[in-house]
Amino acid sequence: MASPIAVAVRAGAVVSIYGAVVAAVNARTLPRLRAEPVTEPVTVVVPARNEADRIAGLVADLRAQTLLGTLRVIVLDDDSTDETAEVSTRAFGGDSRFALVRNTQAPEPGWVGKTAACRRAAEHAARLVDRRGPGVLVFLDADVRLTSDALAAGVTELRRTRADLVSAWPRQDSGTGVERLIQPLLCWSWFATLPMMLANRTTRPSMAVACGQILVFDAAAYYRIGGHAAAADSFTEDLDMARALRRRGGRSVVAAAQDRITCRMYHGPGPLRAGYARWLWSAFGSPAGSAAVTAGAALTYLVPPVAMLIGRGRTRGWGAAGYIAATASRLIARAVESGRRPSPRDVLDAAAHPASIVGLIGLTAASHRDRRLGRLRWKDRVLG
Repeated sequence: MASPIAVAVRAGAVVSIYGAVVAAVNARTLPRLRAEPVTEPVTVVVPARNEADRIAGLVADLRAQTLLGTLRVIVLDDDSTDETAEVSTRAFGGDSRFALVRNTQAPEPGWVGKTAACRRAAEHAARLVDRRGPGVLVFLDADVRLTSDALAAGVTELRRTRADLVSAWPRQDSGTGVERLIQPLLCWSWFATLPMMLANRTTRPSMAVACGQILVFDAAAYYRIGGHAAAADSFTEDLDMARALRRRGGRSVVAAAQDRITCRMYHGPGPLRAGYARWLWSAFGSPAGSAAVTAGAALTYLVPPVAMLIGRGRTRGWGAAGYIAATASRLIARAVESGRRPSPRDVLDAAAHPASIVGLIGLTAASHRDRRLGRLRWKDRVLG
């Protein structure tokens, strides 16, 4: 009879191999964006709080968009304590398609900052509807960067798939070593878990995937579910908006944006830790849910490499198989996310996957601790 350790190693390796198979299938079947001319109105909403060092770059990208008949952009300055409003206005350069809306109020009870800002901007957008109908409503984070046909490509995918929401997954860029360990997990976490050919077709809320850095909505569907009120108190509002759509029978679709849309969320370990701490406590439903998920991650992605190093016989072989499969799934996910073959740096990052899992477990524990102690803050706001 196999020992409990051998059974654990084999179980972890099997799950890891499953992830590699799913990633390989997703690499062949996940939709890629392609751009065609768009004639319907497109309204872009950018919630911006303390984004003075980033907003001008995004505005420049938006001013350069092509293949769009009607484009309107609303930048909502969400009670910033820096010069976000002034920098935005200068970046508009008198372009009549752009408008700045200033909010000086704290989020209402039951709302978090981003969802409240998106709601206010969307309400403003609703007043701009012309006789051709509401068209498409796009929510963009200020740290996103776009090629000139990126918005047209997102709208093209929305209409091609007849979806209510397209989450165009950006390439996640990283600078420091800590970013390179953690950021690729965002894509990998679903890419090596869910067969997206099925997830993109079903309306099951449990199979929803979304990235709030850019969300391309059919505007009528967005307002039909009550807008961001559907996720008012959520720190993972992107997922909860997609789930709300699906509960109403709508469809959300994920497509690889690759080089068309990129984002560097955090610059260095401090901002990364604060960014993940604000929401990881809520990611798995409860502290017990977080404990179960992190235990499963440890079994799948930490036990096999340890067995590969110190195990013997078949146990060592299963450990090696699990570690290689995890590395492969990371590389496949990164190749699709980036739109290019893995670089030597990508290979090294993937090989450090066990360290990434340790880092994620640590960030999850820190998030729960900081929330319990009332220490969660983001962009100079105390989080409840």
